Amino acid sequence: MRTRFEIDPSHLPELWQSALKLIQQEVVAEQVRAWIMPLEFLGTQHDGEVLSVQFGAPNDWVRNWVLNNGHKRTIESAFQQITGLPCSLQIEVRAHRERDEIGNGSEPVAAPGSLEQPLERPRSPQQHEDRIDPNLTFASFIVGNSNRFAQASAVNVAEKPAQGYNPLFLYSPPGLGKTHLLHAIANHFKTLNPNARVAYLSAEQFVNELVESLKRGQMIQFRNKYRNSFDMILIDDIQFIAGKGSSEEEFFHTFNALHSSRRQIVVTSDRPPKEIESLEERVKTRFLHGLVADIQPPEIETRIAILRGKAERDDVYLPDDVATFLATHVKSNVRELEGVLVKLKAQSSLTGAEISLEMAKKELNFAESESENTFTVEAIQAAVVKHFNIKIQDLKSTSRASAVTRPRHIAIYLTRKYTGLGLKDIGAHFGGRDHTSILHACHVIEKGIENEPTIRDAVESIQDLL
Repeated sequence: MRTRFEIDPSHLPELWQSALKLIQQEVVAEQVRAWIMPLEFLGTQHDGEVLSVQFGAPNDWVRNWVLNNGHKRTIESAFQQITGLPCSLQIEVRAHRERDEIGNGSEPVAAPGSLEQPLERPRSPQQHEDRIDPNLTFASFIVGNSNRFAQASAVNVAEKPAQGYNPLFLYSPPGLGKTHLLHAIANHFKTLNPNARVAYLSAEQFVNELVESLKRGQMIQFRNKYRNSFDMILIDDIQFIAGKGSSEEEFFHTFNALHSSRRQIVVTSDRPPKEIESLEERVKTRFLHGLVADIQPPEIETRIAILRGKAERDDVYLPDDVATFLATHVKSNVRELEGVLVKLKAQSSLTGAEISLEMAKKELNFAESESENTFTVEAIQAAVVKHFNIKIQDLKSTSRASAVTRPRHIAIYLTRKYTGLGLKDIGAHFGGRDHTSILHACHVIEKGIENEPTIRDAVESIQDLL
């Protein structure tokens, strides 16, 4: 049980900063910039046992998107993790950003980099360069055996673009540093070539912009932008274009134009090219003509180094026993590992208590006496079959019936999230499935949590059982 506390108005800016860091662990950077950053944190109000978290939005479009597309739950969860109170998100439209007093008398607190009118600026090549995070550099990327080859490859293309590895294809499960390396490549390349033009974007943005250009009859401008405006293009989560015919077609020709003019292309994915389902063979072939590098979950020494580096950058004192404890329990995801430290920092700052091993165990529900009994494959499978009213054998069977497939995918996703087992070991617990099937199951549930309320609710219910 978390300790509940009253929120001092002077702590509101820090509360919002801490919540924003947690949100950034759960929401892709593109979505954060587009929808979260435009919000103003206005304050809080206590309503019985519920803490009302109040924001202002610049227009109805932003307000409705946040409330109706999954971000509401994420924001509420972030504030609840920090305060220990059930939270309810309230958003009002404040087109002129009035400074009237809200809630407990605090001044509105804007997110860093918030925009007056998001998504209404005309799109331009410069807009893609603005998305490059200057803090994500090679210097801040912790190198270990699990990512050494990928990091070395990234440095190579930043220093010698299109001279050897073009394209560079980086892949790994979510949260292991692919996006960090993309930004690091861009920052290093720009340092060496100040006048160069670099585009960083997600595959989802590429698709959305293509659709918008088709609607407006602006395909000539779209093609000119991506084929002629940049010296280097970096695209995150390229698997998103798979199965989208016109998007794959346009990407294929854009790729060819960039490659033939000796401009560097770097893409990331959650799986290797051959395992991206529905991706055209000609696109896969283009990727395989370059260098394909994977990132594995970091070993414990690297996880400890990541925590210490994050603590140093955030000016947080992290005792050695806490770093070792966290690195032991959070095994497969760097983003989750850093998110854990953010939670502890927030609790320490807002309560005045120093970070300790006891605090880590309490806040993260990692009591050693419970972890062995709770986060096992057997316990996860038992919780899943109980929720869906099926049999353990169903999870290990070859059945493709939806009544079995979805529970199996959720069980695999939770096993990967909580146990730290490798893909091969997980597969052995689910009927001998190979690593491709395990990655596919995790990908399906990750997307489902973001886009399908029924999947999200099922996962949360099962986690409650655990």
